Amino acid sequence: MATNDVALRADDLRFSYGQRRAVDGVSFAVHRGETLGLLGPNGAGKSTTIKMLIGLLTPDDGSIEVLGMDMASRRTDIQGRVGVVFEEKNLYPNLSGRENLAFFARLFGLRDVDLDGLLARVGLADRGRDRVSGYSKGMRQRLTVARALVNRPDVLFLDEPTDGLDPVSARSIRALIREEAGRGAAVVLTTHDMHEADALSDRVAFINDGRILALDAPEQLKLSHGQPTVRVRRRVNGAVEESVVTVDAGGAEQLSALVGAEGLLTVHTEEATLEDVFVHFAGRGLE
Repeated sequence: MATNDVALRADDLRFSYGQRRAVDGVSFAVHRGETLGLLGPNGAGKSTTIKMLIGLLTPDDGSIEVLGMDMASRRTDIQGRVGVVFEEKNLYPNLSGRENLAFFARLFGLRDVDLDGLLARVGLADRGRDRVSGYSKGMRQRLTVARALVNRPDVLFLDEPTDGLDPVSARSIRALIREEAGRGAAVVLTTHDMHEADALSDRVAFINDGRILALDAPEQLKLSHGQPTVRVRRRVNGAVEESVVTVDAGGAEQLSALVGAEGLLTVHTEEATLEDVFVHFAGRGLE
């Protein structure tokens, strides 16, 4: 991607809570139309990084540029052009879903937002005039996503965007995220769902102990640092046995023996997962 397509740039960000260093030299860029997955366990520095990127925290050191504007001097201008889905919903329960969207539209100085269209995009067209206090957790999550799109943001920050959603609703929100990236928005996604990160992210950054351990396309990370396996299921003495063999020189002989033995039922290849790659770098899982 061209340099002038960069929508967001973080350069050597550092932030401490007292004596504890939460973010320690984080740098990356996100291009227009790109989705970057920021992945790591709780306490890794993801939330602190996001709060700096949206102007809620001021870095102890380093710089942030959003849409060509410096965060330190143009925070208000930047915040008018970003959308955010927080883990905390921060909705007004005594207002309807539509009234919540209208209120946030007014905060941006917008009067001609298609509120009904936004509600329809998140599957709330028939519940928009109901009070949010009567919404389920999943409905509140979908309304929060709609709220983040009120100002048609150029940069979209999503913290666990499908949290609490049923599979059908989660699929529709993932499709919406792809649509936003498709129209040119830069998307920064944090999630514990590795399948979601793999499916949505053009690149992923693994963060642990406040530092980025690796940053690349998911497929490239899995090919370079993961270890594919083969899962073999056989029927032995009436019982089904399953063996997992690593695809390397050492596993070739074992795999050949298993496939050639009697009672073979299935053979499935499995590529490494992003979780596997994270463990490779960090020595621990994401949970």
